[in-house]
Amino acid sequence: MLAFAAFGQRVTVSLNGTWDIEDSLAPDTLPASYSHKVPVPGLAHLATPGFPDVDRFDSVLNINRKLSQKVIAQRPQLTNSLGMVEQNRNWFWYRTAFRAPAKRDVAALKVGKAQFGTAVWLNGKKAGEHLGCFTAGYFNLTDLIQWGAENELVIRVGAHPAALPETAPAGTDQEKNRWTPGIYDAVSLLAFDNPGIESVQVAPRPADSTIQIQTVVRNYGPARTVRLTQRVKEGGTAAATVRLGAGETQTVLQTMAVPNARLWTPEQPNLYTLATSTGGDSISTRFGMREFRFDTATKRAYLNGKIYFLRGSNITLHRFFEDPASRDLVWNEKWVRKLLIEIPRRLNWNAFRFCIGPVPDFWLDIADEAGLLIDNEFFVWQWRSQWDMGEMTAQYREWMRDNWNHPSVAIWDAQNETRADAISEIIAKVRGLDLSKRPWENGYNEPVGPDDPVEDHPYLFSRVGRGFEPADLERMTGGKSTNAAHPTAHAAYVNEYGWLWLNRDGSPTVITRDVWERLLGPNSTADQRFAADAYYVGGLTEFWRAHRNYAGILHFVYLTASYPGACTSDHWRDLEKLELEPRFEDYISNAFRPLGVYLNFWQPTLRAGARRRFAVMLVNDRPEAAGGALTLTLESASGTAVLREEKTYDIPGLGAHTYEFEVAVPACSGDCMLRATARPASGPPTVSRRKVKVE
Repeated sequence: MLAFAAFGQRVTVSLNGTWDIEDSLAPDTLPASYSHKVPVPGLAHLATPGFPDVDRFDSVLNINRKLSQKVIAQRPQLTNSLGMVEQNRNWFWYRTAFRAPAKRDVAALKVGKAQFGTAVWLNGKKAGEHLGCFTAGYFNLTDLIQWGAENELVIRVGAHPAALPETAPAGTDQEKNRWTPGIYDAVSLLAFDNPGIESVQVAPRPADSTIQIQTVVRNYGPARTVRLTQRVKEGGTAAATVRLGAGETQTVLQTMAVPNARLWTPEQPNLYTLATSTGGDSISTRFGMREFRFDTATKRAYLNGKIYFLRGSNITLHRFFEDPASRDLVWNEKWVRKLLIEIPRRLNWNAFRFCIGPVPDFWLDIADEAGLLIDNEFFVWQWRSQWDMGEMTAQYREWMRDNWNHPSVAIWDAQNETRADAISEIIAKVRGLDLSKRPWENGYNEPVGPDDPVEDHPYLFSRVGRGFEPADLERMTGGKSTNAAHPTAHAAYVNEYGWLWLNRDGSPTVITRDVWERLLGPNSTADQRFAADAYYVGGLTEFWRAHRNYAGILHFVYLTASYPGACTSDHWRDLEKLELEPRFEDYISNAFRPLGVYLNFWQPTLRAGARRRFAVMLVNDRPEAAGGALTLTLESASGTAVLREEKTYDIPGLGAHTYEFEVAVPACSGDCMLRATARPASGPPTVSRRKVKVE
C-alpha cells in the first residue's frame, strides 16, 4: 500500500456567501464604496437593493429574429456590433473579505463560472483576467496574498455581452431576450505547496477494469524530484517519480487497476474517488467506470459495450436565468436534486441535454449521482466571424477540462443548429484531449468522427395546417425528417421536437400562437391547450421511439424561461415546488416507459360497424425480455369499455414488434378514447391513448 504524506494537503477555502456589489461605466477604477449586496454564486439581478435595467441587452440575433417574425416593426439603433445595450453601465464589481490560511508556497483563486468575463483584484492589485463565460477561471494570488491575515478580494464582470471583446464568445441565442451577468458558480481559494496539481483526468477502461490517469503538475519553485501517488479506495494504487525543473509543468500518464470494478450506469450509478498527491499538494477526483459511444454501422448508442437507448429532455439554464421566477432556485441544492433525480425517475428519463449554456459544477455532481447521461452543449447557436479561433479553441479546451471526469457527461455537443467549418476545425484540434474518447455532436455540420452522432430537430407541428396534420403520422415511418441540415447514415438522436410550447399560464408563446390557432381554433382555452399539449407531445414521443430510427429521444424543454415574450416554455404548474402540469406528467411518464407502446392511429373519426385494423408497436429498451398482456379498448366518454381485445406479447431484450388487432368498430356516443395497454408480469402498465369520435 502506498503511503500518502501527512503534510502537503491542499487547503480549499470556500468564498461563497453574501458579497458587496456595485456598478460602473469605466473598467479600471475600483468603486470607492458599495451600497448593494448579492449572493455568490448568483446573478446580479439578485442584488439588494436591485439595480435598474440589470439584464437589458438585445442581441443582433434576437433583433433579427423579432424582425422576421414581425414582433417589432423596424430595426432599433444598435449601440455596438453585438446588439443594443439598454442600461447605463458596463461593469459590475463584486467585493468580499476573507482570512487567508497559514503560509503555503502557492495561493490560487478559482472562479467556477462568471459572465461576462472576469477580472480579479486582491488587496487593490490586479491579479489577471479571464474571458471565458462558460468555464472556470484560475488566478495566481501568491504574490498578492497576506497569509494568516484579512484580504480584500474584488471581482469585476461585464454587465452585458458587449463588455467582452468581439473576439470572445458571450453566448449566442436568437431567442434569448435578457442577458443577466454575475458569478454563477462557486468561488474558492486554493492554498498548497510545490509542486501543484493543475489538473487530473481519469479515463475509465471498463473492458479490463483499469483507469488511465493523466496528471498535470506544475513546479512554482526551484528544481525538485517528487513522488506522484494515486490511490482509489476499494481499488488500486500507482506511483511515479517525477523530476521537475524550476517553473516546469509536466503531464504524467499512469495506469491503475480497479479490481472487480462496479460499472456506472443510470440504473446503478456507482462512483469511485481517486486521491492524488505530490507531497506538496493533493486533490480528490470522483469518477465512474463507464464507456459511452455511438456506432454508425448499427446506428445505436452503446453504454459499457451494450446498446442503450436515451430517453429524456432538455434544460436551457441560461434561458431560465432570464425568467423573473428563477430567483435563486438554481443554487438551491434541495430544489436541484428534485429537478434532476426525483422527477426524471418518475418520467422514466435517463438523459438530458444541457442546451446552449452550461450549469454550475454541482449540477453535474448531482447528475453523476442520479445516473443521468448528459449531452453537454457549448453555448454556440450561430457562429460569429469576429470570434478569434485561438480564443475559441482555448475555451473549448477549458470546457473539456472542467467536465471530463463526470461520468454523467456522455456527449460533447459542440454547438446548436449551426453550419460553420470553424467548429469542425476546433473539434478536430481538441477531441484528442479527452482520454475517454467521448463522441462529439456537431449541430448542422457534418460529423467529424466516423462514429460521431447527428442531432435531429423534427418540429413536425410547426407545419400544422401547412403541409402536416397529426393524421399524417400514420403514414410516416419515423425516419430522419425536417430539421437536420444534411442526409446522414450516422447514428442520429432527436434532442428537440414538438413546437407546441405554452407559457405556464396556458397561453401560447410568441412563436406558437399561429400553430395553436390552426390546431384548436381561435377561441381555445388554457385548459384545452394544456390537455392537447400533453396529448400530442406524448403521442410524438411514442412515435419517435416506436420506429427505432433514433438512438435516443430527448423532449424540448424541461426547464427554461416562461414569461410574456419568451419563445419556448416548460411544463411547470408550480416552479418553486416543482409540480408539473399533471396531464403532461401522465402522458410523458407513459410515453417514456422502457416498455414503449405506440398506437398507430390518429384519425379524428371512426365509422360504427366498420372493420378496422389497428397496429400497436411495442419497443423494449431493457436488455431483458418483456412479456405480458396487450389489450385494445374503446371507451365511451363515461369510461365504459365498449370494445376489448387482448393478445399476449413477448418482446426480446432491446427488441420491438408490431401487433395488429382487427375489430368491428362498435357504436360509442360522444368523445371516445382508444387505448392500447401493455401489462407486464410485474411493474406498471404502459398505455397509449387516441381520442376519436365514432359516427
